[in-house]
Amino acid sequence: MASGGAPGPGALLCALLWAVAAAAGGDGPGGSPLPGTFGRVYRGTVSINAERVYAFAYSSEPGQVDAVRVYVNSSSENLQYPVLFVVRQQKGVLSWQVPLIFRGLYQRTYNYQEVSRTLCPSEPTPEMGPSDQIIFVDVASMAPFNIGYELLVTRLKNFQLETNKAFNFTASPSQPQYFLYKFPQDVDSVIIKVVSDAVYPCSVVSVQDIVCPVYDLDHNVEFNGVYQSMTKQAAITVQRKDFPGEQFFVVFVIKPEDYACGGSVPSSIHGNVNRTWNLQRTKNLQVTIVPSIKKSVYVQAMFFSFLSFLSFYLGSVVVAFVHYIRVRRKASAGRLSPEDGSGIMASSHPITASTPEGSSYGAIDESSSSGGHQLSSPERGPPAGSDTDSSVEEESDFDTMPEIESDKNVIRTKVFLYLSDLSRKDRRIVSKKYKIYFWNIITIAVFYALPVIQLVITYQTVVNVTGNQDICYYNFLCAHPLGVLSAFNNILSNVGHMLLGFLFLLIVLRRDILHRRAMEIKDVYTLDYGIPKHFGLFYAMGIALMMEGVLSACYHVCPNYSNFQFDTSFMYMIAGLCMLKLYQTRHPDINASAYSAYASFAVVICLAVLGVVFGKNDMWFWIIFSMIHVLASLALSTQIYYMGRFKIDGPDSDLGIFRRAAMVLYTDCIQQCSRPMYMDRMVLLIVGNLVNWSFAIFGLLYRPRDFASYILGIFICNLLLYLAFYIIMKLRSSEKLLPIPMFCIMATAVVWAAALYFFFQNLSSWEETPAESREKNRPCILLGFFDDHDVWHFLSAAALFFSFLVLLTLDDDLDVVRRDKIPVF
Repeated sequence: MASGGAPGPGALLCALLWAVAAAAGGDGPGGSPLPGTFGRVYRGTVSINAERVYAFAYSSEPGQVDAVRVYVNSSSENLQYPVLFVVRQQKGVLSWQVPLIFRGLYQRTYNYQEVSRTLCPSEPTPEMGPSDQIIFVDVASMAPFNIGYELLVTRLKNFQLETNKAFNFTASPSQPQYFLYKFPQDVDSVIIKVVSDAVYPCSVVSVQDIVCPVYDLDHNVEFNGVYQSMTKQAAITVQRKDFPGEQFFVVFVIKPEDYACGGSVPSSIHGNVNRTWNLQRTKNLQVTIVPSIKKSVYVQAMFFSFLSFLSFYLGSVVVAFVHYIRVRRKASAGRLSPEDGSGIMASSHPITASTPEGSSYGAIDESSSSGGHQLSSPERGPPAGSDTDSSVEEESDFDTMPEIESDKNVIRTKVFLYLSDLSRKDRRIVSKKYKIYFWNIITIAVFYALPVIQLVITYQTVVNVTGNQDICYYNFLCAHPLGVLSAFNNILSNVGHMLLGFLFLLIVLRRDILHRRAMEIKDVYTLDYGIPKHFGLFYAMGIALMMEGVLSACYHVCPNYSNFQFDTSFMYMIAGLCMLKLYQTRHPDINASAYSAYASFAVVICLAVLGVVFGKNDMWFWIIFSMIHVLASLALSTQIYYMGRFKIDGPDSDLGIFRRAAMVLYTDCIQQCSRPMYMDRMVLLIVGNLVNWSFAIFGLLYRPRDFASYILGIFICNLLLYLAFYIIMKLRSSEKLLPIPMFCIMATAVVWAAALYFFFQNLSSWEETPAESREKNRPCILLGFFDDHDVWHFLSAAALFFSFLVLLTLDDDLDVVRRDKIPVF
């Protein structure tokens, strides 16, 4: 002590400790405290008759947070008489035993004789002077014999983490670690990034408020805060508003087993409980805390999302205006040509364009073609302008002409069919039939979406309340929260589906209105030109595109194994509606009804759910599904080949059915094997069945875990195959592709190629454990806000929109061609 000066804080603490010891009347044994020194190893023995108490004193500077770490070791492996360590602080007590016992799967136990724990630090005091702290460490045992121990108490120099500065450390199950982080003044949100070179041992990263005790053991780390399991990397976004004190603890716990992270599961234990001692399960970790994006980035991202797709609206207005000016000029000059078709008739009387040489692909003589036209003409009941619904039409949404069935049987005998052969029903009746698609899909969307929204809100609530971030499979390195939503960017990126779906509805509505107006001023013969205009399926496709955006957003509220089918259900419907629309184009009278189509989609969705539940390892499910797939392909192929007129009927006896089936097989498959009656359709169906059988064999052999995507792949491949066949046959029939559909086809191909590239950049996978899924997480790539999957959302919405436009405009060149000159394929 300096002469004439006041004693320092260290000397005062030492004097205080010796005074406490003297008052206790002893030199240490029997419970009297021994003054301890930080960094010194204390060795001794304890028993039921001998306990030890150590007192450690230190001083903290104003505003400083000091942490103390206690290391203990015992040579005893006797679980009946463990050594008990009790640490008493100013505002809490922490205790544990050595050997420290952890329990794993099947009640397997893991025992550790070396334990180190960080004591909960005292809150900094606002006093001007230093604050004095005292810690008592009690060492005791109920053993009737002496048990040796070691004790080491140290002060941590690197307890507080710094922004943008990596920190390396080591942890194990019996030696967890945690550190303090304080928000800087200008930072409202940070991302905690943790990486490790080793996959195992499995670990847990937790963010907890500044509350004592800190839960830093395997059996209690999930009691408080937000946590994630981890193999090689983890990322947690933390916002200042969630911590009133503007600081938090980052806790790192190593699990005694790896099954939670996808590692090997220990075998069942029979007989005595297996005990494993002191497994070397240390893991080197690196933690870096970086500022997250600012609020201005959220605003920029929202502006980018909406403006990007609103530009499609502007482009559509420009195209419509240019087309309107062009048609008006040519109409006034009397020079309207087939290339100017836009889905409506634009002249007062259609041009009877004779088909160029070679365009009547598979043509038959003129009398046959004229016969088809004569069959259709008498059916034109009221004039074209009379498009109102009547009570008679309300009673029947389908056929009002019984003779149409016999006519179809006659038509089936013709080798080459024309559109006039399959568009003979009253236009109003057929339009009402296809409007049912639109109203039914709205009903389905409401009843499907409402429980989905309720469920995902429940999922998000559970995540927010429990803090368990293993429930949802986000890309945590690019998951930007907003309000209660954990990954707002994945939800915002689905706005394109809704905006473009609504734009497609507006485009279809415009065509529908123009077509109605054109029909009001045309005579009855205008009904015999071009592809019949029925817009019900187009409206249904637009609603399906919007609902895909809604349900994809719902799925991304909390993506996981249980709700993945939400993201794919309407994709099945979109693919199915596109195929139906392609088929309806040249087969308007015999296309499937809305009820049977949606019933088929319901069966597919049921199979998808069953596949998600049972399709992982159950061979029986794949056998049954493959049989259903193959049989359904054959049945659908038969209906397509025979234009819906294939029936197995015969005499009243059951044997008559089999005789009829044998006759059909002999006539169509054996006698005409070298030259089928409908060659083009046969080629398409053979290729289609080979593709579907290949999918069935692939599923049976490999049993992919992502069953929903597997079924979606089947739908998409069939759609692409049918579209390619349609375009090839259209070109073979000397039909033309106008500039707009040609542009849409090229845009569709380019955008789909780019979209699929980003789709296969897997950033997470609910097929694996949450920790394994996080290994695939990657940072944002667009505006610092959107990741690869968000770009997939943007591009897939545009690709679907262009795909719909292809179907809408593909046959505009036929608007001035008589239906008895348009081939059916």
